[in-house]
Amino acid sequence: MTDSGDGAKARSIIRLRLDEISFVRRRPEVEHEREVAIFDLLEENTFTLNGDDAHPGPYHVTVGLSCDRLMFNVHDETDTPIRQIALPIKPFRMLIKDYFIVCESYFDAIKASSPSQIEAIDMGRRALHNEGADGLRERLAADVAMDHVTARRFFTLLCVLQMRG
Repeated sequence: MTDSGDGAKARSIIRLRLDEISFVRRRPEVEHEREVAIFDLLEENTFTLNGDDAHPGPYHVTVGLSCDRLMFNVHDETDTPIRQIALPIKPFRMLIKDYFIVCESYFDAIKASSPSQIEAIDMGRRALHNEGADGLRERLAADVAMDHVTARRFFTLLCVLQMRG
């Protein structure tokens, strides 16, 4: 991420890792989605801790799953822990399930459907992805301010962490 001189780098994640304990290797397609989400997030993101003890950043963040919670372990540039944020994932389960179903339909449609049918399914897929991103932003608002694009990428990572096999 380039710093445009306005402190954008300070309000961002400059290193992101997935907790290898909660993250297992998956199919190549899933690995690709994970890698793209991380790459895109690091290229462009807005992420700032909220609260009285908020550190201005930039941040190193490790994301993982623990006890049905999405965990954000936030560190400063020297890897000194700043804050751990736990987000229950239960409220996202149905949305993630619906998102996976629509994604399957989308990939099936690409093989045999008309462009208008593919576009309609893709619009539904994007709408569910946006809903997930909005939910993440709302539920994390007390701890973190992030833009919509960053929230979308975190929703992608949440979905990847939920995939089996």
